[in-house]
Amino acid sequence: MGRGRARSISCPTRPPPDYRLVNTQACGPGCPSPFSEIVAVDAHAAGEPGRVIIGGVGDVPGATMLDKMRHLAAFHDDLRQRMLREPRGYPAANCNLVLPPTGPTAAAGFVIMEQVEYPPMSGSNTICVATVLIELGRVDVTEPTTRFILETPAGLVCIEAEVENGHARKVTFENVPAFAMKLGALIEVPALGTVTVDLAYGGMIYAVADATALGLRLTADEAGDLVRIGECIKVAAREQVPQSHPEEPETIGPTIVSLVGPPRGPHADQRNAVVVSTGSLDWGQPSTWTGALDRSPCGTATCAQMAILHAQGKMAVGQDFRNEGILGTVFTGRIVATTHVAGTPAVVPTITGTGWVTGYARYVLDPDDPFPDGFTVGDIWGGALAD
Repeated sequence: MGRGRARSISCPTRPPPDYRLVNTQACGPGCPSPFSEIVAVDAHAAGEPGRVIIGGVGDVPGATMLDKMRHLAAFHDDLRQRMLREPRGYPAANCNLVLPPTGPTAAAGFVIMEQVEYPPMSGSNTICVATVLIELGRVDVTEPTTRFILETPAGLVCIEAEVENGHARKVTFENVPAFAMKLGALIEVPALGTVTVDLAYGGMIYAVADATALGLRLTADEAGDLVRIGECIKVAAREQVPQSHPEEPETIGPTIVSLVGPPRGPHADQRNAVVVSTGSLDWGQPSTWTGALDRSPCGTATCAQMAILHAQGKMAVGQDFRNEGILGTVFTGRIVATTHVAGTPAVVPTITGTGWVTGYARYVLDPDDPFPDGFTVGDIWGGALAD
């Protein structure tokens, strides 16, 4: 139900007080994962789900949020698997772990978890986290405008939210710098032939390809073809023109692909379909050539595309860029400044979108559960049964 409409039932403005508690047990190296009960708020931004863990997990060792992300990946990946695989998750699910910030500037930090990776940054997940923190009163909320900083593994992002009656009506965040990495690269893709891609960083490393040149209309009924083609392009690009972040060489890619085309009307400047991996592609097994579509226009993809357009001389500072996703929802991007990253020309982008809380939950683990870390099945996940 849209927030502008009157509710037909009486809903609390915030969850019961015990939802605001955070487990203080730390997650150290080699210790048993203490995640027997996890408190989370489910949300979505422009259609893309972003579960936000607010309790049941203590702080994580690390001097930065990037360190904390790497610690989770090394020692507690069972948390990501349990939250994103069945029966608690599904292929298009995302999850965010809210943590104390590592410095005095940010109001909170968070680590983003997806099906096959821990991305340094995500736009839709940032909107979900900001929306949840505002609506639970976990940050200082002022109306009509609330401002605070979040610490992500990619760096600090500034939040400016329009708030009415305790609800975040609209969230704008200033992302970390985005930059083009390689333009007009020619790659050879099995079953597709030669494909031209642009490589760019928008918080994740993207391969961007023209959907029209591939015979695609970017409609929901094409979803199966979009994920198959997108996954093939991504893997071919990673094999033939691999990229790494100049300041964080462990951030390599591309790990994600955006297929771009004309919008469906005057409400947007571009339409895209972003393909998120759900497993590992094996060229010898076509059943693994699959993934999931981002349900939103994708914030980091929008930032990467703005960096490409600016590098091509097609977008100026101060110009808006309305990017439409597979559901017809729109994120509005803007380049607010230019900068450099390790000598590479870059832009400072903002993204504006809206998130909605969809539920409050306690996720538990029975000690006798035969699937403590969840499972995947080849009917909807692609490939064979997971180990």
